[in-house]
Amino acid sequence: MEELITLKELLQQGNIPEAITLVEEMEEMSKDDRINNIISYGIILLIYLIKQQVEKRKIRSGDVSIGNSVLAIQEKKKRRKSGGYYLSLEELKLSLEAAYKQAINKASLEVEEGRYSRQELLKLVDKPVIIDQAMDLIVTLDD
Repeated sequence: MEELITLKELLQQGNIPEAITLVEEMEEMSKDDRINNIISYGIILLIYLIKQQVEKRKIRSGDVSIGNSVLAIQEKKKRRKSGGYYLSLEELKLSLEAAYKQAINKASLEVEEGRYSRQELLKLVDKPVIIDQAMDLIVTLDD
């Protein structure tokens, strides 16, 4: 909110270069917020994909969590008015990779009721397969 007041003051003063700089900073902050939201939903998505891979089974609640996470990621990455996306596919993949470490930590409590430590789970899970699977789900719903 403070940034909007400052922007208004800069525009009233006719200080266009500083106003443009502030708008660019606000755009960057907005993108960072979206990336953080995507990472949060990505963690949930990855936890359930990891759980499915290790347990070699699907459960309905996991499928619903996966679906909800994918839909949330889709919503957060889309530009509403101008169309297009806030994140390229490469940026989206990097966001999922950033989420992976936390997902493994949390999945160690979820998979087979906490049977595996983080280190054990890292050995059991095929990270590239999980990341690709998450990307496929997100891109498929995107079409």
